[in-house]
Amino acid sequence: MVSRVLGFARDILIAALLGAGDVADAFFVAFKLPNFFRRLFAEGAFNAAFVPMFSGLLTTQGRAAARRFAEQTLAVLLVVLFLLVLLFQIGMPAIMSGLAYGFLGNPEKFDLTVQFARLTFSYLLFISLVSLMGGLLNSLGKFAAAAAAPILLNVCLIGALLFLSSRLPTAGHALAWGVAAAGIVQFLWIVVACQRAGMALRLPWPTLSPEIKRLLVLLLPLAMAAGVTQVNLLVDVFLASLLPSGSVSYLYYADRLNQLPIGVVGVAVGTALLPLLSRQVAANEAGNALNSQNRAIEFALLLTVPAAVALAVVPLPLISVLFQRGAFGPAESAATALALQAYAVGLPAYVLIKVLGPGFFARQDTRTPFKIAVVAVIANVILNVILMIPLKHAGLALATALSAWLNCGLLGYVLWRRGQLVADTRLKSRLPRTLAAAAVMAIGLYGTAYLLAGPLAGNAVERSLALAGLVAVGLALFGLAAQVTGAARLGDLKGLMRGRAA
Repeated sequence: MVSRVLGFARDILIAALLGAGDVADAFFVAFKLPNFFRRLFAEGAFNAAFVPMFSGLLTTQGRAAARRFAEQTLAVLLVVLFLLVLLFQIGMPAIMSGLAYGFLGNPEKFDLTVQFARLTFSYLLFISLVSLMGGLLNSLGKFAAAAAAPILLNVCLIGALLFLSSRLPTAGHALAWGVAAAGIVQFLWIVVACQRAGMALRLPWPTLSPEIKRLLVLLLPLAMAAGVTQVNLLVDVFLASLLPSGSVSYLYYADRLNQLPIGVVGVAVGTALLPLLSRQVAANEAGNALNSQNRAIEFALLLTVPAAVALAVVPLPLISVLFQRGAFGPAESAATALALQAYAVGLPAYVLIKVLGPGFFARQDTRTPFKIAVVAVIANVILNVILMIPLKHAGLALATALSAWLNCGLLGYVLWRRGQLVADTRLKSRLPRTLAAAAVMAIGLYGTAYLLAGPLAGNAVERSLALAGLVAVGLALFGLAAQVTGAARLGDLKGLMRGRAA
């Protein structure tokens, strides 16, 4: 949560200094590559493959064997990453020609994109190593250090904007250098955390041991399966580059708000659920595994459904208060709000994908999520082409949301067919009650926004106070409605937060 709050502070500065013009578009496209791999590795494929294997070795063969596996993984990963970064640095113009094809008609904008991409891509090397060590710490039951690492990224970017923007050609250059520095800082942070946990890693000569071969077999399909949403976002960037200037930026700012519940709820629940399910599956505790899955779904939906409804009902006040200043004006706010509404349609699905994925990964099944991911990506491309014509950038966001629901639905269906996802009585009763509470909140939010239309269109102070009031009303209404309908009880929520089954 601290990281997300600092992320908003960072994005407020970016909006004020860059707005939604050519420099902003160039940076967002450039940052999309390392950010794609960050989300894929730190929040998806790598941990989904590494954590079950490391946890299994830790449980069956002890700490020394698990450490050796982690060290072997570190050595091989470092070689692969070095070669990948070198390859991308050399071929960056060609890569950007494919990713941002629409920028080729503006040579200055395209050159900026290549410059920024070369600076930011070194981040991949360090953040992937952070991912490995973070997964190790998570398997040991130590979640804080890895969860706090993104805070350092935001601190570095805020510092770069404040202190380097006036010394470099553009604020985009400052951001690119900030990303490069953040990778080093996060890496040093996680190394110290591993040392304090008594799991400092040495760097042996890289070898393809049987365990590493098994890890690679699991990892390759997971790179697609766990990162399908991110692949879809890359497709959005390519198509958005063909749309009018600013389209890439509108999608970025909207996605930043959309990522708040995904990061706080989806990633957190998925990160905690994977090692738990891995241990329960390894111990043949089928009943406990089902219960853990049900409680994770219940907790995720309880927090995500009202967030999605709020983003869909009052997107413009949220965008205007957070970003509308400096180079980011009313027109940019309106365009970004449309994208946010479209993304909100798929918000519960984005989070449920994070929650359902561990049901496969804990059983070391990566082929099924991979096949489902391919179907979802194909659907996203088709929907993009159909919807971008009438809806422009908002059509791209809506296509991503709809393909996420397809992905989520297929994951849930397969787990159900296998008997690994059976909704218990509590989940069946809580879900409709959560939807009813969210509907009450939606009506209240819409009415309150109508009454506060004047202050929400006023100066910065008036808009901020009105939005604070709007948020307070929404929280109060949902909390009250959840209690009345039985969607949640305070005691139940405390139990879920502690990981207990009520």
